[in-house]
Amino acid sequence: MKLATYQDGSRDGQLVVVSRDLSQAHYATHIANRLQQVLDDWNYLSPALQDIYHQLNQGRARHAFPFDPAQCMAPLPRAYQWLDGSAYLNHVELVRQARGADMPESAQTDPLMYQGGSDDLAGPHAEIVCASESWGVDFEAELAVITGDVPMGCASDRALDAVRLLALVNDVTLRNLVPDELAKGFGFVKSKPATAFAPVVVTPDELGEAWARGRVHLPVQCVWNGRKVGMCEAGSDMHFHFGQLIAHAAKTRRLRAGTIVGSGTVSNKGVARKNRTEWPHGYSCIAEKRAMETLQDGQPSTEYMKFGDTIRIEVKGRDGGSVFGAIHQEVVPLDVRSRGTAAPSVPEAGPAQDVTP
Repeated sequence: MKLATYQDGSRDGQLVVVSRDLSQAHYATHIANRLQQVLDDWNYLSPALQDIYHQLNQGRARHAFPFDPAQCMAPLPRAYQWLDGSAYLNHVELVRQARGADMPESAQTDPLMYQGGSDDLAGPHAEIVCASESWGVDFEAELAVITGDVPMGCASDRALDAVRLLALVNDVTLRNLVPDELAKGFGFVKSKPATAFAPVVVTPDELGEAWARGRVHLPVQCVWNGRKVGMCEAGSDMHFHFGQLIAHAAKTRRLRAGTIVGSGTVSNKGVARKNRTEWPHGYSCIAEKRAMETLQDGQPSTEYMKFGDTIRIEVKGRDGGSVFGAIHQEVVPLDVRSRGTAAPSVPEAGPAQDVTP
């Protein structure tokens, strides 16, 4: 089943069911107005949505209309919780090596995770608004799961049973604001603007055999300014599967339905040595590309995103169809004069400033 949230002038939007090929949609008003309602009462409401989904795919839905991703908000525009892990140790290792830092001793057994802002999650075509290019705008292509209720102390295998929906994410990072924030010892706030989501979330069964062992075994494509820079396989090098990430978050507290748990930047081993015609290749965030350049050449040469730059992130299924629809965003300047604030100056980033959690 595929679900989305349409703009309707409210903060939380209107729930719609979307056909498998993303061509048609149907309002779910007579079942639930918002996705959070469905997550709160999944066992009762999801079968009714599934019936609409079957009718859409069979061309029998009486009130279907053409699906328009541009009308979508984030599937959960306001979520109770957004927790982002770093399940791809290759990404963590590359970026830390580039700045001369060692991997934590616990990295193999204990996931890295931080709690991000979830009160204002962005839709697939939302602009990336930034007051200054010097902040170092970077995209981060990730996958995420949306959970049902998870009890405290839940084991990782049982935690997978709580996965209700899968999502595609652009977890935007302002890289040059990260070092000072982490130096304070309290984690990310200013360096993590609104996280953007692809238009559609899907139930795990939609992926068929591509959903296995708590991982999505499909390529994540990143196209920066019209040029494909990444085609990374999401399953093979994901060290911690989603059940382990959920269990980590629930070790000392329960998680409520509607919690979103991210995978961290999708990353593959050895991609720097691959030809662009091979798969996987490339990168899912600029910081990783800069880390590769630093390790190979002694310094980074790829700059972060500029005003007017665009990023497109998408996952294609084994049939060639788009699974979640595409995230397509443009970096635009904030008119700081109208807000009465000035953008702080940030020094130009060098290798030591490419920081990952």
